[in-house]
Amino acid sequence: MLINIDTGKPITKIPHKKSFEAWRKQISNEDYQAVINELNKRIDENPEVHTAGWIPGHDWTGTVFYPIYLACKKDTTVAALFFGIIVFIVFMERPEQWSLGRYKVNDQDIASMTYFRIGR
Repeated sequence: MLINIDTGKPITKIPHKKSFEAWRKQISNEDYQAVINELNKRIDENPEVHTAGWIPGHDWTGTVFYPIYLACKKDTTVAALFFGIIVFIVFMERPEQWSLGRYKVNDQDIASMTYFRIGR
């Protein structure tokens, strides 16, 4: 479950839904589910904090994430956006309470969303 940290209310709307739906049609159900399973596995292994863009690494070749890149016609920017929305959905559908935000490391903006566990 995703919670808006400022209001305490659940977040239930998928961002960029039309784009997500278009990209989703380009990836098989099996490949999509493999991505979901891998994300949940990684979240289970580290149940405190995750930054979306750091999860898959730089080179997706040979990983469950590679079909996302192919679904986005090998456009790394579009693939990153699609991946980010998938991560958002995974956190939104988890039973624990999570929130999200944009943060910095060494005074540099992190390009992707960071998710952190709340409500313990």
